[in-house]
Amino acid sequence: MKRDVTALAACAALAVAVLTGQSQNPPAQGTPTADPYANNPNAGATEFPLAAPAGRDSNARTVPPAGAVNQGPFDPAAWKYGPAFNPPPGTQVWNPVKLKMMQGGKVTGGTVFSATDPATYCAMANAGYDFIWTEMQHSQRDWEEAARMWRTCPHARAVPGARVAYTDEREIQHALDAGALVLVVPTVDTVAEAIEARNWAYFPPLGRRSAGGGQAFDAAVWGGVPGSYRNTVNDNLVLILMIETLEGVKNVEEIAKVPGVTAVFAASGDLGNFSGYRQGTPDYERAINIVHDAALKAGARLCGPLAWRDRPDFTCFQAGSELAAIARGVAAELGPLTHTQGKPSAGPFASRP
Repeated sequence: MKRDVTALAACAALAVAVLTGQSQNPPAQGTPTADPYANNPNAGATEFPLAAPAGRDSNARTVPPAGAVNQGPFDPAAWKYGPAFNPPPGTQVWNPVKLKMMQGGKVTGGTVFSATDPATYCAMANAGYDFIWTEMQHSQRDWEEAARMWRTCPHARAVPGARVAYTDEREIQHALDAGALVLVVPTVDTVAEAIEARNWAYFPPLGRRSAGGGQAFDAAVWGGVPGSYRNTVNDNLVLILMIETLEGVKNVEEIAKVPGVTAVFAASGDLGNFSGYRQGTPDYERAINIVHDAALKAGARLCGPLAWRDRPDFTCFQAGSELAAIARGVAAELGPLTHTQGKPSAGPFASRP
């Protein structure tokens, strides 16, 4: 009986490891891992030649150690950022979405709106899109559900992306630590909001993203990319800011110029919602054209709904949801056999058209 219980416990531990993406064995020294503390040295294994003397003020605020690059009194505003996290020379872009944008190609994102099933996500991610727009602004899913979908097939043809709720540190760092390579930020109205979104999206020196770990660092996700994830992700992230309000339209020229902004998105639905005009009317089209002009002036990519894929200068698009894709796929597969069911005269199906 004891042996059976032990075996069951081992099986349970293995199941948890598989479901959570964890390994039963700790990673070998130097293996990319989501745990930022996995490779901490053992106590007593490190010497501290530059440490402050015991019990004595080192005067480090005023006097730097010998050989320091940053001389004089400590001043964050004048700090010369070090080379520890520079990409290795010759490192190439490994995010296919960023590469395609740099080449001027048209990029499409398929929307996963309500699904939490990894199989559904992976089917969408291998259906032909460039990235998956995992909806986190309007959906009811949580970040663990999104992370589970992404780690099930991280190297699917479409890279993982997310629309977060706002220019919020928690939302943005949850998305990126889970592995998002395309970050969509809605309702950006001001330059200050654009800078805040940029700051949480990028590691220093461009931004203020903290190195807190997460599955993005795992070897099975992005830990094994050329040059290392930490050192190269700033060059591979796609940051898309959505212009959805009249205030955003007013400030879009300066928003699009913020360093680190890859693209601005002319929000077709909400620009109608906030302006009171529908697509095709002069007032609506004026707002869209202002966003268009701002993107051209800033050298940013210009995004919109997939229906605008033939609109001049738009090269980045949000496609429909997984539910819409299923409906369209079935209609395409069945052709003239679509909706040709029998029509009973009684029962719950009698009144259906």
